[in-house]
Formats: sequence, structure tokens, C-alpha cells
Amino acid sequence: MDPDTTDINSERAQTPLSMADYDYELPSNRIAETPSRPRDRSRLLLVDRPHRTWMDSTFDQLASHLRPRDLLVLNNTRVLKARLFGTLERTGRSVEILFAEPIDLHSWEALLQPRRRVREGDRIALANGLVLEAGARGAHGLRTLSMIDPSGPTVLEVLEKDGHLPLPPYMERADRPEDATDYQTVYANRDGAIAAPTAGLHFSTNVFASLEAAGIQTAELTLHVGIGTFIPIRVDDPAQHKLKAERFEISDTAAEQLNRARAEGRRIVAVGTTTTRTLEHVLAKHGRFRAGSGETDLYILPGHRFGAVDGLLTNFHLPRSTLLLLVSAFASRNLVFGAYRHAIDQGYRFYSYGDCTLFL
Repeated sequence: MDPDTTDINSERAQTPLSMADYDYELPSNRIAETPSRPRDRSRLLLVDRPHRTWMDSTFDQLASHLRPRDLLVLNNTRVLKARLFGTLERTGRSVEILFAEPIDLHSWEALLQPRRRVREGDRIALANGLVLEAGARGAHGLRTLSMIDPSGPTVLEVLEKDGHLPLPPYMERADRPEDATDYQTVYANRDGAIAAPTAGLHFSTNVFASLEAAGIQTAELTLHVGIGTFIPIRVDDPAQHKLKAERFEISDTAAEQLNRARAEGRRIVAVGTTTTRTLEHVLAKHGRFRAGSGETDLYILPGHRFGAVDGLLTNFHLPRSTLLLLVSAFASRNLVFGAYRHAIDQGYRFYSYGDCTLFL
């Protein structure tokens, strides 16, 4: 048994988990507010799980860290301009709206800020003259918002015309014109996310050319990133936290590629935690990769036995987050936190527009 396996197994014995063990201090100057330019010149920390070592690199060298015939799996979701601002008619005060999940063409679940200001039945006027009506508050703080005039434009049409990209709150800035490109992967082609699958932001046409030249294959699936990915954990025992399900889709082509890779003993390397959760969900449910669509609320904690994923490319994640727990499940808490301390000491940039790690 290698030391990494021993470490992971020891973590399985820790019951219950405590969020205090998944916290860390990050200097504010390590939080990236803009991406590397060009995007493939971001830094990459290669983490060797069996040997418990790491090495500094750059993303444009990705192909040199993988094996020929590895299968790299990407999430091709595209971020919607899901944030709008309106005025609460009852009070005249402003309200920020994050449209999270469609119910139908004219009604969506949404997060409102400030939440407590809006009551059921309230109307919110948008700058374009359209009006929304608020329904009852549901789970996770979501509230149904419906267009008063169902004969008018759909929610998606309004967002595309007047919406703003929903940058993460910690950036503490409004979106800029360049974010329309920066906050999308170069291969995004399926509208539906409210946050970027950030591990994919580093890819460029040059990187894809180098992967192809090295004999490294790629496949695409879709998971529309929703609030389930980033909603905060507000309990000390993370096992008590509940994820909201998110929509996914796997094509016939992708399922065939994935099943062939497993049958041939080739590595499957997930690009991002959203891809990881989708692959693990489908394989656990069906025993093989199956084409189709559905929802997953798979919540991966330390102790999870990975069956689908052999490698993980991912950004540096916020403390006390479900994403950090997933990475710690894949590579062990001690190894992850050692790599993070090295990254902080060496000036790596963290979070959505920051640098990345490759766990193999």
C-alpha cells in the first residue's frame, strides 16, 4: 500500500469530519481578479499522489505531464449573463438577482440580495420596463421569479440582452467587457451555467494542438454549474450539508470514448470538480458510462472511493468549501494542504481566475 492510500484510508476513519480541518489563511494579494494573459501561461502545480511530491510548471506544458492516450474530459457548459438588477416596487430599493435554474421559459429560481427585503407577491421592475413577481421562498434561499407578461421575452432572452456575468462575490467588482471572454472556456458551447468551470479557463488552441500532437485524447460532457457547486457550508460537520442537484448531459460519443478508455486501462483525467462529480455519479449509478441527461447531487467527501477518475486538473479552491473537500478526498487532506502552503509561499494565484493544480 502506497503512503497516499494509507493517508486517504486514515481520513476515512475520521468520523465525523470537521470543517475546522479544511480552513486555511490566504493573503488577499493571492486572490486573482483577472486571468493570466495569455490564459495558457497560468502556473500549474503538478502533484504526484503516490510519491507525495509536487513540482512547479506552467499550463502550456500540460501535455508533457500526461501520457499518450490519456483521456482528458472537459465540461463544455457556457456561463449565462445570469445577474440582473431591479427595483422593488413596494419600497423603491434596488435588488440584485442571480437567476439560478429555469422552471419554464418565463419563470426561474433565483437568489436575491438582500434576501429578506423581498416578500412573496412583491414585484421587481427591471430597467427595460419588464416586471417580475416573486413567489414563495424555497430551499437554499431560492425564490421563484416569474415574468408578469408571459407573452413578452423569455428570461433567457432578457439575460442575453441585459444581463451581467455573475463573477464570484470575492472579486468585489462589477463585470467588465473583457470578462465576456475571460470567464468562458474557449470550448464552451452549451448555455446554462451560472459560474464557470474554472479549471477549463486555462485551455487555448495552442494547448489543444500540443495535446493532439502528444496523442492525448479529449472528450466533452456538460454539467451546468449551479448553486450546488458553490453554496457555502454553514455547519461544522460537512456531512450535514446538502447539495442542490445540477443538470448534466453525456453524449453517445463521450460515453463511447469513456468506456473504451476504461476497457483499455487508460487514464481518465477530469478537468474540474464538476466533471469529476458527473463521471463518478454516472459510473456509480450504471456501472459504466452511459449517454443521457439527468441531475446529480453527488457530494464527494473524504472517504469517497473514486471509480471513474484517475487524475484531476483543478484550480485552487476557497477554504471550507465543498470543492476543497472533493480535492482532499481525491488526494488526501495532508497532501492537498501541503501543496496549498507551497503555492501560497511561491506566489501562486488562487480561485476562479487563478492558477491550477494537476493531481495524478
